[in-house]
Amino acid sequence: MSLDSFKCCPIDNTFKIIGKKFTMHIIRNMAMKEHSRFNQFLDHIEEINPKTLSARLKEMEKAGLISREVYDEIPIRVEYHLTNKGKDLQGILLQMAAFSMKHYPKQVFKDGKARTVKQVFNISSPKLK
Repeated sequence: MSLDSFKCCPIDNTFKIIGKKFTMHIIRNMAMKEHSRFNQFLDHIEEINPKTLSARLKEMEKAGLISREVYDEIPIRVEYHLTNKGKDLQGILLQMAAFSMKHYPKQVFKDGKARTVKQVFNISSPKLK
């Protein structure tokens, strides 16, 4: 297959889907911290506000990265979960983390020493659990 057969750059296309501010943080929190509730994201993603969080969750749901489940309780409970498509982004998160931990340990770790994904997350698979 030649590059002429592409309609657009696949890297650029992925970036258009996940490149907005806080989108990867939400995916990170769902994948690595098992967060699923609006207030969990709000409390654990630095500098995000309710309006932006709401917008990102709607965009991610529309893109098929997450699903939204409403529970018929009082008060109403809403949870968000990664879809299979959203879970496919977990490898990207690990690669981004691995890059920073290897090449920029002084910015990432208090002691400034490089570490591997396996050392930090105790996994060697390209996907998170």
